[in-house]
Formats: sequence, structure tokens, C-alpha cells
Amino acid sequence: MEIQPRKYQQAIFETAKNKNTLVVLPTGLGKTLIALMLAQERLKFYSGKVLFLAPTRPLVEQHYNYFKKYLNYEMHIFTGKINAKKRAELWKRAQIIFSTPQCIENDLKNELISLEDVVLLIEDEAHRCLKNYSYTYVAKIYLQQAKNPRLLGLTASPGSDPSTIKEICKNLNIEAVEVRTRESEDVKPYLQKLEKEIVKVELTQEMLQVQEVLQKLFEKKVTELKNRGLFFGKPTKKNLLELQRKLTNMVMTGNKHFNVLKGLSAASQLIKLYHALEMLETQGVEQCYAYLNELFEQANKKKSRGVRQLVKAKEFGEAYLILTKLFQEGAEHPKLEKLKEIVQREIANKPELKAIIFSQYRDSVRKIVEVLTAMGIKSKIFIGQAKRKIEGLTQIEQQAILREFAQGRINVLVSTSIGEEGLDLPEVDLVVFYEPIPSAIRKIQRAGRTARLKPGKLIILVTKGTRDESYYWSAYYKEKKMYSTLKNINNVLKKTEKQKTLF
Repeated sequence: MEIQPRKYQQAIFETAKNKNTLVVLPTGLGKTLIALMLAQERLKFYSGKVLFLAPTRPLVEQHYNYFKKYLNYEMHIFTGKINAKKRAELWKRAQIIFSTPQCIENDLKNELISLEDVVLLIEDEAHRCLKNYSYTYVAKIYLQQAKNPRLLGLTASPGSDPSTIKEICKNLNIEAVEVRTRESEDVKPYLQKLEKEIVKVELTQEMLQVQEVLQKLFEKKVTELKNRGLFFGKPTKKNLLELQRKLTNMVMTGNKHFNVLKGLSAASQLIKLYHALEMLETQGVEQCYAYLNELFEQANKKKSRGVRQLVKAKEFGEAYLILTKLFQEGAEHPKLEKLKEIVQREIANKPELKAIIFSQYRDSVRKIVEVLTAMGIKSKIFIGQAKRKIEGLTQIEQQAILREFAQGRINVLVSTSIGEEGLDLPEVDLVVFYEPIPSAIRKIQRAGRTARLKPGKLIILVTKGTRDESYYWSAYYKEKKMYSTLKNINNVLKKTEKQKTLF
């Protein structure tokens, strides 16, 4: 089959031919085609092999199938299911290898393979190329061993923190950054109209009561930490987790001072209260009620003194009583009612509608599917694999659901974060965020599921006066910061290259 790149794909390819390049392109705009063109180019000019890494097995298979459609080289998938000796044999004769990074890292450490003849290393979802992740190790060894190295990093978003973006670029020895957004002039002609809507809801009077009581207890604990001289920042989830980590390290290294131990207990209680408030404000009565019951259970099993202290608090008991009454009455988050209206309206306008509803939590995903199914709407849960005691879907089950969705046997896929990254989901008419998320990476990945080949709609549900609002603006500003950082890094790289040519 003949490859016909779009104008921006061709421009990015021209850069990637000559420089190690980080490609930042929204989901669905054809990053894999750029990788394929570059693989073909490198194998035409060099005798060697191409190594394509992706973080999950389904993603590895997806890229393999895409390349198979267009290229006629000897290609193999490496997985842990193929024994190491067999992989070493396949490596010798393969021209293009598709693998998870862990598999290649293990084979390198066991000296089963060498990257000497690899003429192109592609790392998909390159925002993972940080710290001790296998991507970082493989890239480091590749740059040491390869005779003709060329690196290509692909991502929808590398995040918003400048130091993180710089670390990714350093680990991949990046010489150029190619960024495109939906607004880029050379991308616009290929995209369909995206209609965005922020739908705001308000907590019910009773839910506001619970919020007020839990917030009062939360503030008491923050004051306690400040009085102990252990905490002075904003009590965000990130800051509280950082404080907990710091205090835990102090205790582990022998500092068992009464003040530190008490502070650690208060920090742990604050994190639990933060989660309870998040459940109430962004998810619903049932989810918050279930979480408070979980804390009671932990206290009964004497799991920690902090939890026992927390559930004994007057405010905790007060909040629990109101929640129990609401749960027994079948009270739901106002978002759920709004969501029912939205899906009903969209299906009435388009009976063959394909929609994805994203939610952070598996309990919420199950609740949404339960409600939509009761309305006669064909919907299914799309979640990751089982974690500890939490039920999940196997990769085979996930693939079967995606096929049903692609064939139109399901109208609505209700997904956790697994539907955000990489997977070959079909184009959808509607994407709904059940709650905003503070991550720029995840916001871009979620939104990229619609308005590529046909017009699409993005709806974000926001509860007024709650974490929903702060999360929405957090992602908004992080995204702006990300593009500005990438632009600055690219300018620095260009300047450095110019200086090299002068001297």
C-alpha cells in the first residue's frame, strides 16, 4: 500500500531524518505513520534493524499490525511469553522488532542481544522516559552501543513541568522538538470541528452539609500540622503526599520524636480526608459512603492508630450519619442526572452514536454503566486489569469490548484512564469527562479521542465550588505552560546547533 503523508507529517519526518526528534502530536494525528516513514528511510540507507518500543502488549501488537500493512520486512513481536533463547534467535534475523521496554531491558542485562546494529530506536508514549523506567535504560545503552543511532520519541503530551520535559529530552538525546496542536496551521485542514461545552452542576444541600463537616475536620488537622511546625504550604494532595513521604523517611532513619510521629499520623489522616472530600464532590454519595465504610473497617481491624483516631472524630461521625441517610434514600451526584440527559439527547440526535465517558474511579464507571443500562442504552465498562483484590478486565476481554464498540454493538464505552493512552479506539462522536483531571497529559489524551475524521463534541462536567473547578483550571494552565516550555527548549536546541556550525 502506498503511504501518503499529510503536510505536517512530511515536515516532521524531514526533521526526524537528520536529528533525534521528540514528536508531540495530539492522539489520532498520525504519529505512527511518521515512525513508519522513518523506519523505511533508515533501513533503505543502513544495514541493520529498527526497534519499536511501546509500554503495553496491546499497543505493541497495534504498531506491529500497522507496520505489517505497509512494509515488507521481517518483523517480530517480543514478549515475555517467548522464551529468552528464542528471542535471541529471532533478534539475529529480524529487521523490525516490536517490544515492551522491560523485555528489551532484561535481554540487554542478560547479554542476549546487542543494540549495535539498531539504526532506529522508537519510543512510543515517550513521556514515560523518566527516572528508572525501562525506556531510560534502553535509550542509554542504545546511545552507547549503536553504530548509526537515531532516536524518535512519540507522545501526545510530555507533561507541563519544564524539568520533566528537559529530563525526557536528555534521556533520549533529543536534538529537535516537533510540536503540533489542533490549532497549528498545517494541522487545521485535516481536522474536523470540535465543539466544547462545560456543564456545571451544584451539590445538593445535604451534600454541602457533609462537605462542610468534613472540611472542618480537614482544616483542624492542617492547623495541627502547622502548630507542630511541620507544614506551611497549601494542603493539596501532592503537597500532603510529599509531607507524608518526608515524615516517613524521618521515622525510618531513626527520628521517632513524638512531634514527628504525631505529624505523620495527622498527615495520613489528612490524605484520607482529602480523598473522602474528593469522592463526595466529584464522584457521588455512594462512592464517598463506601470509602468511609472502608475506613471504619480499617479501624476495626486496628490497621493504624491514625485511622482509629479519625473515625472517632465527632465531625467524621456527623458526616457519616448524613451520608448513610442519603445512601439509603438512593441520592446520587447531580452529575449523574446531567449525564443521563446528555447521553439521551445525543442518542436521540444520532442513534448510532459512539461515545466515551471517562471517569477516574472504577466504582463510578460501574455506577454510570448501571444507570445507562437501566435506561436501555448499550454501554460497557472499559477498565484495566485486576489490581490486588480489585476486579478488572483481561487484555483479551478489553480487545473483545473494543471490537464490539467498533462494530456499533455498543454505543457508550465508560472508561477509566486505560482508554486515554495509546489504545486503538475507534473515532467517537462524543467524549465526556465525568470529572476534570489536573493532568495536562491525560486531558490531551482524553480529548484526542474525538473530532479527527468527523466533527466531535467534548463535554466536561464540573461541580461548582469543588475540586472539579481547581482541577479544570490546573490542566488548562499546565497545557499552556507545556507548549511554551517545548517552544523554549526547541529554540535552545536550534541555538546550540547554530553555535556548533559556527565553530
